[in-house]
Amino acid sequence: MGNLFSGSGAWELAAKICGIDVLWEAEVEPFPVALEAKRFPEAIQFGDVSKIDGAKIPVVDIFTNSSPCQGLSVAGQRKGLDDDRSGLFSEAVRIAKEMREHDRQSRTDDDIRLVRPRFWCWENVPGALSSGKPNGEDFRIVLESVARMVEEDAHIPLPPKGWSNAGVVDGDGWQIAWRIMDAQYYGVAQRRRRIFLVADFGGRSAAKVLLEPESLSGHLAEIMRPWEDTSRSLADRISAASRIVMGGVSGEEEGMERCISRE
Repeated sequence: MGNLFSGSGAWELAAKICGIDVLWEAEVEPFPVALEAKRFPEAIQFGDVSKIDGAKIPVVDIFTNSSPCQGLSVAGQRKGLDDDRSGLFSEAVRIAKEMREHDRQSRTDDDIRLVRPRFWCWENVPGALSSGKPNGEDFRIVLESVARMVEEDAHIPLPPKGWSNAGVVDGDGWQIAWRIMDAQYYGVAQRRRRIFLVADFGGRSAAKVLLEPESLSGHLAEIMRPWEDTSRSLADRISAASRIVMGGVSGEEEGMERCISRE
């Protein structure tokens, strides 16, 4: 795994718990950099993301980032992705695309499903769903930018009623899922809602990873019981406003409501 905007290393800690090796990080604030040097001494620290060439750093299977949230937060000036800080999201996309292209060119096979990073993960404030004009345009750009890492001409429509708190984009052999989660249900003594996005460029496991609690490492069935019935079938109950299917529909998806079809 590699992580941009690493801060105090939440993604890295999660990786360590799951037995995933952290190869590199990127952070500019001195204290987090020093902290991470002690926690993950073997990880390479790259610093300023704007100076990273994705083709020249170690290729990873999982690419994580929590790009700055100030422009997307409802507590800020709501400049969205035009904010100099929140706009750094585009650097995370650029670096991942450079890495994928480098890995694709260096492979001896032509199986696009094996190109790394396979998983691209993003975390931010819930305000990202409503930021931008028209309402929610910034999140549309986020989804489209991520989709274009694997499908260059992908177009994601803006739902007429805005984005739901959870949703899925199904592509041809790839999938993106997002969901708002609250830290109070995961052992943290505070209400802290954040949006998490998982993209699987080599398969269609993003919804399973993010929307099915049983798939999460350390799933505590008894603790989750009060709300697991709601989240368990979340992937099956995504509204038409938040279920987007790119391209043709397979037999098992014939009954799925769609916002878009690019057949």
